[in-house]
Amino acid sequence: MEFLVELDGGMLAFFREIADEMVARFGISRAEAVARINLAYEGAGIEAYPDIMCHELPEYWAYGLYFQARDGRLLHGDSDEDLSQWEVRPAPPRTSHVWTLNE
Repeated sequence: MEFLVELDGGMLAFFREIADEMVARFGISRAEAVARINLAYEGAGIEAYPDIMCHELPEYWAYGLYFQARDGRLLHGDSDEDLSQWEVRPAPPRTSHVWTLNE
């Protein structure tokens, strides 16, 4: 089982797109991307596609899962921003059950 949240087919594809964004934008493994998603959404009540979270692109959620919030705001990427100044959230511990994929 990849994600630790119940998802219909449409939301499964959406969550996979979020993981794909983290892999492509931040150079992390798919296993780490999925673990970060699981840490945030395990057991959440996600509705069938299109859930309310679909009003934002997967890219938006990827930034929020990877970077620490600043001033209470979720961060999202802008092409002219220097991401090296942003604080990365620590990945879940490798011993955590949220790591459902092998590296």
